Order: sequence, then C-alpha cells, then structure tokens
Amino acid sequence: MKIKIKKLHNDAVIPSYAKAGDAGMDLTCVGFNQAETYVEYDTGLAMEIPEGHVGFLFPRSSVSKTNLLLANCVGVVDSGYRGPVKLRFKEVNGPVGGRYKIGDRVGQLIIMPVPNFNCVEVEELTETSRGEGGFGSTGN
Repeated sequence: MKIKIKKLHNDAVIPSYAKAGDAGMDLTCVGFNQAETYVEYDTGLAMEIPEGHVGFLFPRSSVSKTNLLLANCVGVVDSGYRGPVKLRFKEVNGPVGGRYKIGDRVGQLIIMPVPNFNCVEVEELTETSRGEGGFGSTGN
C-alpha cells in the first residue's frame, strides 16, 4: 500500500521503517515551537491516509531520554486530514534532561485499518463473566 506524502519544508524527511518488521515509520523534526505549556515538533509533512485507515502518532522509545511526554498520548491523523503533521509534547520535571533537536527522529507513524461502526442505543447489554468490573478488577 502506498501513502501519498507532501513535503511542506525543504528539509522534511519521508517517513520510513528503520528495520524490517518495524511497526512504525520514523518521523523527523524540521522545526519546533516552544510555547508556555508545550513544545510542538513539526515534521514538515502532510499526508493522505487512505480512506478506511488511520495514522497513529506515537513517541519513540528515545522519549525516555528526554523530559517530554506526548501531550495527547497518541496522535490521530484521520484520512480526511491534509494539514501538517506535528507532535506536541509536554515538559515534565525529572532527572533525565533534554529535548529533541532539528533533525532528530521525534515520533513514529503507524497506519492501521479502522472499521466503521454505527452506534445503536439499547436497553440492556449482553451479560459477561467480567460484568461491570473496571479498574483493577482482573487482578493487580
């Protein structure tokens, strides 16, 4: 399957898999914006996710070497979105320091199919062995 990618910046890097079998394609920073409560990294890319699919933006494992947490936990690139792909991180205090720099790989893109569901209001739901057990109901 092919994903159409448009470079919005001369230094933008087309996403790619670092190794065979990787789930996510690396996204590279071409610029960033420091705000009061977050740092936003620009990939310099726009893309066309095929209809029936979604692009998920995840942090890379290298985020553990920084004081950053992806602000929305997982970014969503809908198939109808054609704007710039950016990752927004919140800064947290801790013993590890640093931020990403221009040219660093700042995230990863995973593209997956998404089924389309219609919600139907009902009076009752099917019984299960778990029932209404929520947080921690299946063990530690």
